[in-house]
Amino acid sequence: MEAKPVLGVIGGSGLYAMQGLEAVETRELETPFGVPSSPVILGDLNGKRIAFIARHGLGHLLSPSEVNYRANIYALKMLGVERILSVSACGSLREDYVPGEIVVPDQLFDHTRNRKRTFFEDGLVAHVSVADPFCSDLNQRIAESVEQADGTVHRGGTFITIEGPRFSTRAESNTYRAWNMSIIGMTTSPEAFLAREAELCYGVMAHVTDYDVWHVSEEPVSVEMVIRTLRANTELAQQAIANLVGSLPAERACECGSALEFAIITQPDRVSKATRERLALLVGRYLP
Repeated sequence: MEAKPVLGVIGGSGLYAMQGLEAVETRELETPFGVPSSPVILGDLNGKRIAFIARHGLGHLLSPSEVNYRANIYALKMLGVERILSVSACGSLREDYVPGEIVVPDQLFDHTRNRKRTFFEDGLVAHVSVADPFCSDLNQRIAESVEQADGTVHRGGTFITIEGPRFSTRAESNTYRAWNMSIIGMTTSPEAFLAREAELCYGVMAHVTDYDVWHVSEEPVSVEMVIRTLRANTELAQQAIANLVGSLPAERACECGSALEFAIITQPDRVSKATRERLALLVGRYLP
């Protein structure tokens, strides 16, 4: 029986592949929600199996609003993944979160407008709890893994997700700062919420690439600035992921794996056969 991946990695801008993988296998998957952003790469890292998806597709073809977040999360669930690490670029909305450093956020503000945010539709309603949208156990392990790789990491902060693909205006950026947001990006919502609906642990290794556009003594964010910083941090990210893989226990001690236990509100006898089949991977153990 093939070993389940101990970690699913979703790579964002600047991280389109994983270095150092052995026994590499490529899977072309199709889910009830369509195909993932890229083929899933399976490989061994430090003797443990991981799965990797390039969030924006190979060659960065998909804008943040075009990413099929549901298919990405569902595909990792199909492979038996229980923990997901998102590697993302972000802008800093705080003076003390400096470009080149890493943030492991513990809160999330969804400021997007045009995305599918849930698996639950077509006659099956679930209200999942996301008061704390990131897995605290995984967050701790991510932060420790970055520190072991000699990176500077900030534990905690609120990540605001904007629609994109454009960057913020100065008025918007200053408003987010007034709201006490810490970092800004374009992809963590709805990814984190979908991971919770799929009962997966989810955490973000957010690479600070710029000060967005609020900082009067720094140049406004640009694609060139983002990619330059991410390339400089690639080795750090790869080492931190290797450290994280080595630290993961076989069993989870958090509550992410039972997030749907009391979330489904639709009466079971009212759920259609088609909807049951479509969501069987997520709700099969809850619907008699």
